[in-house]
Amino acid sequence: MELTSNRLIRETSPYLLQHAHNPVDWYPWGEEALKKAKEENKLIVVSIGYSACHWCHVMEHESFEDEQVAEIMNKHFVCIKVDREERPDIDQVYMYAVQLMTGSGGWPLNCFCLPDQRPIYGGTYFKKQDWMNLLLNLASFWEEKPEEAIGYAERLTEGIQQSEKIEFVKREEDYTEKDMVEVFEPWKRSFDMTEGGYNRAPKFPLPNNWQFILKYAHLMKDDAAHVLTRLTLQKMAFGGIYDHIGGGFARYSVDGKWHVPHFEKMLYDNAQLIGLYSEAYQYVQDQLYKETVYETIDWVIREMRSAEGGFYSALDADSEGVEGKFYTFTKSELKEILGQEEEVFSIYYNVTDEGNWEEEGTNILFRKYDDEAMAQMLGMPVNQLQEKIEKAKIKVFAYREARIRPGLDNKILASWNGMLLKAFTDAYRVFDESEFLSFALESAKFILKHLKQKDGSLKRVYKPASSRNRNDIAFLDDYAFVIDGLIGLYEVTFDESWLNEAHSFTNYVLKKFSDDETHMFFYTSKEDEKLIARKHELMDNVIPGSNSVMAHNLYKLGHFFYDTDFIQRAEQMLKNVHPQIKSYGSAYSNWGILLLYKVKGLSEIVITGPEAENKRRKLEKFYIPNKILLGGTAGTLPLLQDKWSDETKLFVCKNRTCSLPVTEITEAIKQIN
Repeated sequence: MELTSNRLIRETSPYLLQHAHNPVDWYPWGEEALKKAKEENKLIVVSIGYSACHWCHVMEHESFEDEQVAEIMNKHFVCIKVDREERPDIDQVYMYAVQLMTGSGGWPLNCFCLPDQRPIYGGTYFKKQDWMNLLLNLASFWEEKPEEAIGYAERLTEGIQQSEKIEFVKREEDYTEKDMVEVFEPWKRSFDMTEGGYNRAPKFPLPNNWQFILKYAHLMKDDAAHVLTRLTLQKMAFGGIYDHIGGGFARYSVDGKWHVPHFEKMLYDNAQLIGLYSEAYQYVQDQLYKETVYETIDWVIREMRSAEGGFYSALDADSEGVEGKFYTFTKSELKEILGQEEEVFSIYYNVTDEGNWEEEGTNILFRKYDDEAMAQMLGMPVNQLQEKIEKAKIKVFAYREARIRPGLDNKILASWNGMLLKAFTDAYRVFDESEFLSFALESAKFILKHLKQKDGSLKRVYKPASSRNRNDIAFLDDYAFVIDGLIGLYEVTFDESWLNEAHSFTNYVLKKFSDDETHMFFYTSKEDEKLIARKHELMDNVIPGSNSVMAHNLYKLGHFFYDTDFIQRAEQMLKNVHPQIKSYGSAYSNWGILLLYKVKGLSEIVITGPEAENKRRKLEKFYIPNKILLGGTAGTLPLLQDKWSDETKLFVCKNRTCSLPVTEITEAIKQIN
């Protein structure tokens, strides 16, 4: 039988291509589909997902591959498929709509709209029969009561436009430690004191939350924050959410103990977790954190790097149509692979004959005890246990490599590559591993070569020159994370070209994304396609909100370049959201870090002279979360003027006022403290 295809066959997004042979007459988002809806006066189905989304696959198999369902969809609707990772602007608008209607959201996201794109109804996953009933009911509703549908769309669209509304705050703020305590104390009540993370299931890693709490623990000398962070980091690295054989974290665990992962692996989670575990190691030299960073970077380089040097988006949860099949083992399989070594390996990773997961005999590898406790239980020296486990892991890895692999989403996104660039610089700062710097430099070169355009703008998605690429736009998060990564690269190389690139992208953002009324930034450029609402992205979620990242960028660049406009803009942004931080700390954690900088001050540490690089390395042995670094043997930044000499010196400055220069790291640390 000949395979039929729809318009998605001409797309490059792996998610859209997954639906290219559905009997549903899918269109990509664009003029053709929107014009058809208006001309034929049909409702639009906007169906949004991403390639690694398990329930997106389920709904496709149950409904979108079904001829009967497709017939109803094709007859009554114009059907549009959207990859949320390529078009987060569309996802953002319709996610708000569904959240307003139902109180929750998620993917697949299915939103029904009038021919002019205004939403009237929506939800997430629907079972086949429910979906068919809904399609027929909405088609009848539009035919019989169009005025009622239009009235509802008007109210809903107004709600979308008003949601996350931000005001320009005029009053002057004088932040103190009391403000920090008022953020953390109510937040603390939601933590799981036994398993780490939040007292709920599913459990998401939320790296930026823990970066805030780590910094808070150190700067505010809060023991509870310290204990909570360490507990969470250990439990995540021990849990089934972590891939103990190949490195890297799954997106979340479905249970409250980090045991059963939702097996998809996302680049953005792993980039942030590399940064978090690196920073945590700088704070307390826990070997587990170091191993987690090294193994996760190994996975990223081995499985997510493209030939051109960019990094892919995600690995699917499913292989051979089964969730987690690539990552799980039966005890008999492990006996076959490991022979006599299996017993210790199975005890170490909690493998049983009956299995520790829903499918009989299937095991997810996870740990309960650290190596010292486990060695004591097994009656062997720690180094002997570690050697046995390491050898066994190599054998299990080799066996697993022969399996059918999970699907790869080979999109290369500017924002997520910017995050990974920052992660490589974080890991290099802490571990002084030259290879990590090489990865960072290659990553930055890829971004500037393949994602920077002639007019100084970015494009969100890298596609080979041979592919059809209708759309070279980028969004605020693309600029924000690339700028953040470039600032990080300057701080580990003292090469001002990276900082100048960051400065240039920031000026572009100020020109094209500014909301002049509030001094915040819109998520879309003023030159982008106009949707039914132009949104800000204020809250920090599994990824920090793009406005909070831009506020950090402006604050740091303002100090690097002595640009008071940048600093004042960042401070105004913080002032606007400050009332929300106290009431909902976990959703404003990146803003909370900026608030910490305001309360505790930002140390500008200048290192100049022939031994500048050596001194920088030594300084990074100390955890100083509220600092920027600059210097080297040459440079034009304002703070470097009059600080050059043949002798290597360190200057500790705050608010452009520097202490007397010192030559030893220990003296500089005294000045910082």
